[in-house]
Amino acid sequence: MILNEKVIIVTGGSGLIGSEIVKDIKLEGGIAINFDYIDGYDITNVDSIQQFIKDKNITTVDGIVNNAYPRTKHWGNDIENEIEGVFDENVKLQLGGLHTFTKQFLPYLKQSKGSVVNIASIYGMVGNDFSMYESTSISSPAGYCAIKGATINLTRYMASYYGKQNINFNCVSPGGILDNQDKMFIQNYNDKCPMGRMGNPDDIAPTVSFLLSNKAKYITGQNIAVDGGWTSI
Repeated sequence: MILNEKVIIVTGGSGLIGSEIVKDIKLEGGIAINFDYIDGYDITNVDSIQQFIKDKNITTVDGIVNNAYPRTKHWGNDIENEIEGVFDENVKLQLGGLHTFTKQFLPYLKQSKGSVVNIASIYGMVGNDFSMYESTSISSPAGYCAIKGATINLTRYMASYYGKQNINFNCVSPGGILDNQDKMFIQNYNDKCPMGRMGNPDDIAPTVSFLLSNKAKYITGQNIAVDGGWTSI
């Protein structure tokens, strides 16, 4: 029970990875509070975040997990088919939202000497392997790599800035997560991945819980790839 009664806010806690993070926090004895757009909350809006704090009667926070993945219509097109403005809008939503949300909880984290875990991606670490998308109907937007790479380096900045106040900032970068993708994409991915399969949400959540716990109290500014070995080759 490494998170015994720690209060953890998880953005996007109703989603594929987020719901498993919430579940694992609870299994480790923590108190997971879900901040999700389906409940009317918005990570990009200060008033919405403050309303959430009021609604949930939050007085202490030991950690936050920036997992939410807000995106606009037309998100997903590759760079040559990108709709004008989509790149900028999603940088504001995803990276800007993470920044805005984190800032609202810094007073609580200073008091608790808490932890922040940002969910990034292997494609914030390395370039895309576009052979994965051959003979499939899907691609990957340029903005995704840009945002996830920026998330990793923003995490380093925050770790450096708040280290003396004993707030830990770390990233978890998942590899591809199985989610009913195109069968050819899944096969292509499995053929390349050293462990021979795409990840599952329950592969990601335990690392998040560890980084939120006191067992990781001297780990900050790090990015941990949970990717079946993808970034090792």
